[in-house]
Amino acid sequence: MNYISEVIGCGGYLPSRILTNQELAQRIDTSDSWIVERTGIHQRHIAEVGQLTSDLAVEAAKRALDQAGLKADQIDCVLVATTTPDHLFPATAARVQAKLGAVHAFAFDVQAVCSGFVYGLAVADNFLRLNQAKTALVIGAETMSRLLDWQDRTTCVLFGDGAGAVVLKATPAAMSGAKKQSGVLSTHLFSDGRHYNALYVDDTAADKVGRGVVRMQGREIFKSAVDKIGQAVQVALDQHHLTASDIDWFVPHQANQRIIMGVCERFSIPPEKMVLTIDRHSNTSAASIPLAMDTAVRDGRIQKGQLVLIEAMGGGLTWGSALIRW
Repeated sequence: MNYISEVIGCGGYLPSRILTNQELAQRIDTSDSWIVERTGIHQRHIAEVGQLTSDLAVEAAKRALDQAGLKADQIDCVLVATTTPDHLFPATAARVQAKLGAVHAFAFDVQAVCSGFVYGLAVADNFLRLNQAKTALVIGAETMSRLLDWQDRTTCVLFGDGAGAVVLKATPAAMSGAKKQSGVLSTHLFSDGRHYNALYVDDTAADKVGRGVVRMQGREIFKSAVDKIGQAVQVALDQHHLTASDIDWFVPHQANQRIIMGVCERFSIPPEKMVLTIDRHSNTSAASIPLAMDTAVRDGRIQKGQLVLIEAMGGGLTWGSALIRW
């Protein structure tokens, strides 16, 4: 029997501390108007001292499990996409598994930076399609604030902390293709290590716990983003003989509003079909897509039966997309 991964629950969590552009302008040479014009960001959430990536992940996971109507011990796989693990090892997913009580699950991390959730979804989807698991919890969780040079206005204004999660369940696949089938219809992953130094953590600037700070070649990233994201979107559409007009909702990685609008223009996507949370959440790396999906599900925009296309690009470079019928 063939299986497909159906999304049966989603959840999100943001730390209570909000850092506004006005507050940042008191620390560094910037302004609210400068940040908004270049990024679309008005504020970001910042984890409290002692609040770990796993803590954010657990809260998002609980909400996703509650929406799915499942207990943690019914989950077969816990996968955490993060670039800010609690420790270098063991995997943050193992800590999340323990905190949730997902005693029957195997657990591991995926690291593809801002593309991490798309990569994690693809990995979990393959487990379910091959009947190696019946249920999976896929989480994107980040405490990016701890990787920032707060004197570098080109990076510190961009990022925030948060977590988002989805619960997947293996269901028998229909034979009628993308027109009828619910679930993850396809995933598409790419990378190009030749651009490794365009976005990375500078370990020579490591703090007392051994963490470096984000360094970014902003122009190169911006130049690459629309092209590579466009590639990932087009591949997903072509595989299912669809056009952009067939998609009900585009849920992009929330990196920069200008990049998102560039993708809109390339595919003639009406802005009202884009789920945008960057103004409130900023760039939460691997957490941004599941946080945005959760927002759109809970406010009623994303409805059962609709086609949802997600896409992301991150350091590595990595990029990818996934097409989901809700």
